[in-house]
Amino acid sequence: MRVIGLISGTSMDAIDVAVADLSLDGPTVVLTPVEHAEHPFPEELREPPTSAAELCALDTRLGQAFAEVAARYRGDLVSSLGQTVHHWVEDGRCLGTLQLGQPAWIAEATGLPVVADLRVRDVAAGGHGAPLASTLDALWLAGFDGPATALNIGGIANVTRVTSEGVVAYDTGPGNALMDAAMTALSGGLRTRDTDGGFARRGRVRADLLDRLLADPYYALPAPKSTGKEHFNRAYLDRVTEGLTMPAEDLLATLTELTARTIAAECRGTVIGSGGGMSNPVLVESLARHVDLRTSDELGLPAAGKEAYLAALLGFLTWHGLPANVPSATGAAGPRPLGSITPGRWPLRLPEPAVTAVTGLTISRHARPSGEECQEDGGDRART
Repeated sequence: MRVIGLISGTSMDAIDVAVADLSLDGPTVVLTPVEHAEHPFPEELREPPTSAAELCALDTRLGQAFAEVAARYRGDLVSSLGQTVHHWVEDGRCLGTLQLGQPAWIAEATGLPVVADLRVRDVAAGGHGAPLASTLDALWLAGFDGPATALNIGGIANVTRVTSEGVVAYDTGPGNALMDAAMTALSGGLRTRDTDGGFARRGRVRADLLDRLLADPYYALPAPKSTGKEHFNRAYLDRVTEGLTMPAEDLLATLTELTARTIAAECRGTVIGSGGGMSNPVLVESLARHVDLRTSDELGLPAAGKEAYLAALLGFLTWHGLPANVPSATGAAGPRPLGSITPGRWPLRLPEPAVTAVTGLTISRHARPSGEECQEDGGDRART
């Protein structure tokens, strides 16, 4: 089955898309990366909504933006993780989560069924709805020889470890979030990231600021836990730097080191990195000083497209009636099928639910020709 995965991360720097061939081989999911890409995130959609009318407009326009991207690709199913606009956590417990990007627009534009709203069922079951990367990582790492940690660095960084006691996964803290907030503030909105770590490379780490940052109580919380830009944002940065004066380069160097240190503290064994943060050479160099770092590309899964491939995997599992969360990672009461399905242009033809539990993931490098369909999986055929 060919699945189109969509996501826009908390950095709001792009709409990521990945196309994957997915199939079941007994208890193993076989994932073949076909292609992945980034599409520009609409600049006018970056501002947070302040009223119900603005929320409605944002949900619609994000849905249309996702639809425009999805319509460029061919598949049997679309799976969209959408755009997280709020992740509600109080006293270490997730009470709700909101992802926008109305899937009806995607279904209308592509004619394909769409799996969306993938986090909230886990939250309803007592989980954090994150990190859902643990689903892909736990299956993938199950076949890894020796201790390993899967790492994704987006706006927020998260890790997954498979231990003898089970799967542990959680957000470690800021990935790019504080670096992006700093660059946006320093440039008056003209720049939203420290491209290639240019500022950080010219600066020095300020121990006084780093100590303040590392004192944040989030880092000491036990897993499962999650966080977001609701906590690590511009206002947070203003508070933690109050009374300190330093060059912009030193601020960026210190924030980069914070991300590296807080990630490294939670890693064991070989670290398999992915996500947008892996394109920042200064962050990668700093992290590599602390851990044995490899990229997911080396193991067959493109690092730049991993989150979009995750979206494709989650949709595939839901389509086949399989649980798509890892309760020990998210804190949910048990395994749950995730998301809701919006029909495409034709009646749904769901496959018979899979009866064998999935326990592993294999990354294959041999894609089918793009015109080949998987009718045996019961998916709507692409008619775009």
